[in-house]
Amino acid sequence: MNKAFSIILSILLMLSARIQAQAVKEVNESTQLWTAYFTQTRFSNQWGLWTDLHLRTKENLVNDLSSGIVRVGLMYYLNDHTKLTAGYAFINHFPSEGHASISQPEHRPWQQIQWHTNGPKSRLTQWIRLEERSRRRIRNDRELAEGYTYGTRVRYNLLAAFPLGPRAFTPGGLSLVLNDEIHLNLGRKVVYNHFDQNRFFAGLGYQLGRHTTLQAGYMNVFQQLAAGNRYRNLHTARLFLFQTFDVRKPKA
Repeated sequence: MNKAFSIILSILLMLSARIQAQAVKEVNESTQLWTAYFTQTRFSNQWGLWTDLHLRTKENLVNDLSSGIVRVGLMYYLNDHTKLTAGYAFINHFPSEGHASISQPEHRPWQQIQWHTNGPKSRLTQWIRLEERSRRRIRNDRELAEGYTYGTRVRYNLLAAFPLGPRAFTPGGLSLVLNDEIHLNLGRKVVYNHFDQNRFFAGLGYQLGRHTTLQAGYMNVFQQLAAGNRYRNLHTARLFLFQTFDVRKPKA
């Protein structure tokens, strides 16, 4: 598993480096803070609930807010290590360039397949997610327009954790966490930015409890904007809390 992970991660890193090397046009640098809370709750052998909440700053770690996300989904367990999810997310894009005095809402149905490979020396999580994004149109800095701009995006996420001490993934254990997620825009209307963004994270995971993990570290977000020759390079401090719950009734 470690060999396969190394190969996949190497490919993603080379792709990310190639994309950034080609990006010699206009690049906007910024520093942000991303916080999030994730829960996965299993109700039965087949069904569960996914929830995650996000709050992100705009620049200099603490200046203003850029976006807030509420995402929920219904999970179906194919087995203990593979699950399907379908759900809905609401995103609020706080006032920014082009809508300086109003927030822009976004509605985002999504579907996902997720699978885990866990062992005593490593944990590997992957998912493929499809999103249907509807952003409210903007009239000017102070007004929303009628209707929505629609787009489809696919995301591939790969996360691996490696224990750094004898406690491994038990309470009190510390681990090295590496995470890469690539986003691709789909559809005939996409002309200049089929590549949307890449997010690479390196940090530490701390087991607060058997089912609770806190992750903290650095994430680089490199995004190509719709014009094709404009990019954003975000240097991001990421603080995520993950919890899993299993409320199935014990077998008699």
